[in-house]
Amino acid sequence: MLSSKNLPTKYRKQITKYEREGFYKILFSRRDVRSHFIKKEIPLETILRIINAAHHAPSVGYSQPWNFILVKEENTRKKIKDSFLNEHEKAIKLLQNDKIKQNKYKSLKLEGILESNFNICVTYDNTRFAPFIIGKTSIPETGIYSVCCAIQNLWLAARAEEIGMGWVSIISNRELRKILDIPKYIKPIAYLCLGYVSDFSPTPDLENSKWLKRLALDEIIYLEKWGRKVKKIKVNYNRQ
Repeated sequence: MLSSKNLPTKYRKQITKYEREGFYKILFSRRDVRSHFIKKEIPLETILRIINAAHHAPSVGYSQPWNFILVKEENTRKKIKDSFLNEHEKAIKLLQNDKIKQNKYKSLKLEGILESNFNICVTYDNTRFAPFIIGKTSIPETGIYSVCCAIQNLWLAARAEEIGMGWVSIISNRELRKILDIPKYIKPIAYLCLGYVSDFSPTPDLENSKWLKRLALDEIIYLEKWGRKVKKIKVNYNRQ
C-alpha cells in the first residue's frame, strides 16, 4: 500500500498539463450519488487505494483523527436504512406548511444504502494524540474539519476509480453508534455509500430537480473585507 514514505517517483514530479486537466475533470464531475448503482463488486485493492487517499488528507497538527468503518453486511445496512427512513419522516413533517416543497422533497432520492456495493462510516477521534495538538488550541473544531478533508479526498479518489459515492446525512448518529458499536468518545461524521454506477450525471441531482442551483463566483468571493465583492470574475483553465 502507498504511504508518504514509499510514494512512487511519478507522484513527486512536477504536475503535467494533462495531469492537471485530469484533476479538474475529476473535481467537476464528482457527484453526490444516490442512484444509478450497478451490481458490480469493488475489488479490495481499489477500496484500499481510496481509503489511503483519504488517509493522506491534511489534518490539524498532523493528528489524523479519522477512522473508517467498512459496512458490507446487508442486515447491518437494513438497520441503518431504517434510521434513514425515521429521520426522513421527521424532515417531511418540518415542511408541512409548504406542501409544494414537501412534495418535491418526498420525490427526491436521498440515499443508496442498500443499492450500493458497500458503505463507510467515517468517524472523528478527539482523543488521538491528545491533549496537545498543534493548531487545535484556539479552534478545537479543526479536528472535525480535518475529517471533512479526508472525506473529500475519499470522494475524489472514488471518482478517479469510476466509483460513485453519496453522503447520507439524514440519519441518526445515536442509532449509528448502537448499530456499529461506536464508543461514546468517538463521533460519527459521515455515512457514505459507494459503488460502481451506470452513469455520472452532468449536473448535481439537486440542481437537476431544481431544488437549488450553484451560486455564481461573484456571489461568494469578497476582497479584503466581508461584503466587498469582486467584479467581472472569469475563470480560465487554458493555462499552459
